[in-house]
Amino acid sequence: MISSSQSLSLLFLSTPVGVLGTGEGGGVELTIKNLAQDLLHSKHQVNILAPKDSYLENIPIETIPGNLQVAVQGEGREAPIRLPANSVLANMCDYARQVQSQYDLIVNFAYDWLPFYLTPFFQTPIAHFISMGSMSEALDEIMRETASRFPNTLGVYTKTQAETFPFADACRCLGSGLDLSLYEFSRESNPEFVWLGRIAPEKGLEDAVAAAEQLGVRLKIFGLLQDQTYWHKILESYPHASIHYGGFLPTHELQQEIRQCRGLLMTPRWVEAFGNVAIEALACGVPVISYRRGGPAEIIQDGKTGFLVEPDSVEGLIKAMKRIGEIDRWACRQQAEAEYSLPALRDRFLQWFNQILTSSK
Repeated sequence: MISSSQSLSLLFLSTPVGVLGTGEGGGVELTIKNLAQDLLHSKHQVNILAPKDSYLENIPIETIPGNLQVAVQGEGREAPIRLPANSVLANMCDYARQVQSQYDLIVNFAYDWLPFYLTPFFQTPIAHFISMGSMSEALDEIMRETASRFPNTLGVYTKTQAETFPFADACRCLGSGLDLSLYEFSRESNPEFVWLGRIAPEKGLEDAVAAAEQLGVRLKIFGLLQDQTYWHKILESYPHASIHYGGFLPTHELQQEIRQCRGLLMTPRWVEAFGNVAIEALACGVPVISYRRGGPAEIIQDGKTGFLVEPDSVEGLIKAMKRIGEIDRWACRQQAEAEYSLPALRDRFLQWFNQILTSSK
């Protein structure tokens, strides 16, 4: 068993679809950053393997050259396994193999076929944190095989996410967490709403814009502009919407923008594994309005810290936006403090690591 005083040496294998610090990797970037930060503060040793040019303040990163992977969510369920020439993922796996003896445990955050396939060829145990729901048949199959051969090594954010897989019972639900000291509570707000996330079709931004246009309120938008064609189509489709795109911001700037808003809109077209932006808003005291789909449905306390509405219903969004004043903003902050602190996240992960290390001996 891992005692509270025992220091672990951990190697994190980052997402290979984007450079850390840019937002290209989606919500898992925030999870990697927050978990590594708190483990380091707790006297554990953490090193992160990540694509070239990655940077996280005060966190050790070994950057690896190579070409990025294509994000699996755009490939389709029947897509074959692909590795680009000079693959950064293959290079990260090779580097991890060479240095594995220096670490107690490798923690894989790459949602990709290769790390699962290579698991039996490593001597150091590997914990796989799965950051999205089911995306392809080939990935589901290799993860199922890994779960069978290496029990208890698959972690996910939520039960809803796990249930998208045929091996749901093999997944350990770990949730997420934030450094709450970085998010300032605001009891007061301006009239505008906010939308956060990668600007890509699966995030459904157009519904939030449509709702804001029909209601005649301003919508602030923050996040990586991943799909230019999609973004320009939204601008053309809703020319009268009052929107402001503020780019991808670091946490200290982002929370200053979030906390001024009346509410956060979440409009996913897919099953969100978690939805870190929801707890970022709650930490600022900002209620969340989301489709009742995926992880947000497990986060938002309907009628208390926000509203859950019928998926893909702009009318539902508008009705909830009109009722946003019913939500006590302090209740939002209290939920974030009670359920999504970094110490709680760290403890859940350490219990999982403990189980893996104990069973691997």
